[in-house]
Amino acid sequence: MSQPSIPKGTRDFTPLEMARRNYIFDTIRSVFRLYGYLPIETPAMENLSTLMGKYGEEGDKLLFKVLNSGDFLSGVDDNALQSRDNAGILRKISEKGLRYDLTVPFARFVVQRRNELVFPFKRYQIQPVWRADRPQKGRYREFYQCDVDVIGSPSLLYEVELIRITDEIFRRLGIKIQIKLNNRKILSGIAEIIGEAGRIIDITVAIDKLDKIGLDGVNKELNEKGLSEEAISKLQPILHLQGSNREKLNQLSQILSSSEIGLKGIAEITAVLDYLDVLEVESPVELDLTLARGLNYYTGAILEVKAANVQMGSISGGGRYDDLTGIFGLPDVSGVGISFGADRIYDVLNELNLFPADTEQSTQVLLINFGNEEEKASLKFMALLQKNGICAELYPDAAKMKKQFGYADSRKIPFTVMIGSNEAASGNYQLKNMITGEQEILSPEAIIQKLNSI
Repeated sequence: MSQPSIPKGTRDFTPLEMARRNYIFDTIRSVFRLYGYLPIETPAMENLSTLMGKYGEEGDKLLFKVLNSGDFLSGVDDNALQSRDNAGILRKISEKGLRYDLTVPFARFVVQRRNELVFPFKRYQIQPVWRADRPQKGRYREFYQCDVDVIGSPSLLYEVELIRITDEIFRRLGIKIQIKLNNRKILSGIAEIIGEAGRIIDITVAIDKLDKIGLDGVNKELNEKGLSEEAISKLQPILHLQGSNREKLNQLSQILSSSEIGLKGIAEITAVLDYLDVLEVESPVELDLTLARGLNYYTGAILEVKAANVQMGSISGGGRYDDLTGIFGLPDVSGVGISFGADRIYDVLNELNLFPADTEQSTQVLLINFGNEEEKASLKFMALLQKNGICAELYPDAAKMKKQFGYADSRKIPFTVMIGSNEAASGNYQLKNMITGEQEILSPEAIIQKLNSI
């Protein structure tokens, strides 16, 4: 019989891994709540009509489609099968798909519940998403996103708030980061002044790959997409702008002086940087004109976060979308959000050895089992420990002491309590520190006080 397995790009999580993941989720959630965001959840599956066309051509290819129940081929014409009309067949056999991200389902949620919500509506969502991508380091087919969005206001104060949230989360996690910032309007202005205003999608998809395929690769892709040599040539100095954020903006203002939309993007970036100047944001914020994040729905600010000391793709990213709800029948509702990739953050923390030691610990006290009447006294004291917020468990049988202590060591349980016949009679119990080996006889109340003070 072959060994059982799981699909490539998915993972099981051990108790230790879950404890560490929960440390990440709890840290992120606490910051989201600090800024007044409210939790929601949406289904793992959405109708394909909700998902398709929202992520660009490449994104659509990465959607996991779910076969219709029952005889899914019954509605497919034989000619379509013989001609291998994949698109036509897909429409007949699949009406649902696993969500690709949390933003599009959120837009659908807002439209469906617009009469129940108070705008601006601030929500956070921590759930898995699925992408039919090629698995590699830091890239999985099933992974968790931690999203925070506000919808119903065009205010740039929310871009500033998201940068502050990002800075605070990674400060608490101990990860040094760099926040990259751009604006889709600037990219539109660039496309306009190089004479390719109608090719904004092709341009952004290509330059967003600059870190992966290099400048020559980007230029080759633009050429293959049909951009003229003149347009590609005009693009080069823009991609090579140097200097501080303000210096780049000054140069860009001259380059885009004839583009109304480009100048508007510059004004928005400038306003965000002005706000940040009066706030304490520890992480560096860099204007990066190659940042495009090839999602079609972004219309303004674009954000991306990279860890400073690890070779890893982005660990967080997002941006402004002015009319995502419009595709579902609710036009002109501006939103902005950012997503934190929990799995990549986990890998960064693991590589840098930044997880706190106590994330591994669940049980604080193991009660040694002596059997018979002593077992009942141990059960009673275990209940008292738990009532006082101390995680405790009783070994399940009266095994040899060496085995019970070995279990505590293997589980990294820092304390054991021994209630033998003498302890049960006296009402004072033995507390052993499994790390130092120190043992002392204490009253139940003293044990609880000691453990709660650690």
